[in-house]
Amino acid sequence: MTISETAGTKPRANKIMLKGMLRDELKEFFGSIGEKPYRADQAFNWIYNYRVESFGAMMNMSKELRAKLDETAELNTLTLEQKQVSAIDGAAKLLFKTNGGNLIESVILPDKSRVTLCVSTQVGCPLDCKFCATGLMGYKRNLHSGEIFDQYAIAQRIYERPITNIVFMGMGEPLLNFEQTVKTLRIFSDELNKGISHKKITVSTAGIPNKIIELADTGLKSKLAFSLHSCFEDRREMIMPINKKYSLKENLEAIEYFSRKTDTWITFEYVMLKGINDRAEDIKALVKLCRRIKSKVNIIPFNSLEHMNPDGISAELQPTTREKIDKFADKLREQNISVFLRNTQGEDIDAACGQLAIKY
Repeated sequence: MTISETAGTKPRANKIMLKGMLRDELKEFFGSIGEKPYRADQAFNWIYNYRVESFGAMMNMSKELRAKLDETAELNTLTLEQKQVSAIDGAAKLLFKTNGGNLIESVILPDKSRVTLCVSTQVGCPLDCKFCATGLMGYKRNLHSGEIFDQYAIAQRIYERPITNIVFMGMGEPLLNFEQTVKTLRIFSDELNKGISHKKITVSTAGIPNKIIELADTGLKSKLAFSLHSCFEDRREMIMPINKKYSLKENLEAIEYFSRKTDTWITFEYVMLKGINDRAEDIKALVKLCRRIKSKVNIIPFNSLEHMNPDGISAELQPTTREKIDKFADKLREQNISVFLRNTQGEDIDAACGQLAIKY
């Protein structure tokens, strides 16, 4: 890959965007400006470990080289426009603007033992899942690897606790932005990267079977979460139009392959919707599925979409009551299924699961 082809980089004033480059690409860049290959390792360290905001901070490089970098390259892909913090649970929603003027959101979810960052991979989302606000805002474009990484870099810089986990569960479908998602994962898995272990990164997908298989074949050890939400083709199709193109059957075959190839547990994400996927037959189907694939079920309360003024099916969806959710989870546990009941965080700032959206 040549420098000009690197991942969606759209330099301003003919400058090259370094953030988002792999080490090999950094070596190519430094070679193109007459520098030795070891400069790539130095730059990688400053960009991804120290997360510096300027070339002037790269103190083991000469003043002349730093001046050359200022003339030829860029470091920052995003600007933090707003930070909202939940008064209830401390979740923080970050509004970013890209260099091209697009807006995206990320969410920091604090817990006692960890701090999870939910990052976006697209500006908007093309999938139109009926329980998700992001689909209601439409789709603008894919993010490049630098923009995905910068969400982490900025969040780590401004939050009082260290980020310990990353989930690709923000705006967009990561596997529809496959190249840049994988590139970001490779940055985190590089042996020089001293930040978050790639084993503490989860990629969430609504289901693109060929890309699930391709992700398994990369050799990366990140975890996979699958937006299941129903074990029945017709019901899943009703709330997830993507199921018309990629059936649940195809996806489950791909997920089985992923689980075997990577030797990892799959997380089945399950938003509880009243009368749609909270029935006795849904419990029975989930048990059967979890016995087929090494997995756990992540039960998620349905969060309101009122802030997006939805219509159609999205306006009709109702949450399963908490009492029924608890009974649903207990029935699964009685069958020795591993179940995690996710607590809603950030609902008061429209930052809960499925609520991320920007009204253009």
